[in-house]
Amino acid sequence: MPRNLNAERDNPCLKEQELSFKCLNKNNFDREKCEVYFVNYNNCKEFWNKVRSDRRAKGIVPYLPPLEERAAIKADYMKTKPQTN
Repeated sequence: MPRNLNAERDNPCLKEQELSFKCLNKNNFDREKCEVYFVNYNNCKEFWNKVRSDRRAKGIVPYLPPLEERAAIKADYMKTKPQTN
């Protein structure tokens, strides 16, 4: 199914959202079986909301980075994020 470019631009977690819906459909809407997808989606939303908030605080517009900048932002975060055990 082709993605709507506006949806992808406006929702940096579109892929995670779609995977959650797909899991629910596949598992007869048993939310328990899809918990890992929900956690991943929520982590994604949390990350991008923080990016948006930080950019807003710094006066960087647009608050949500353009599609072409997102991979680099995620890669930088992965290099510097605190390691959990």
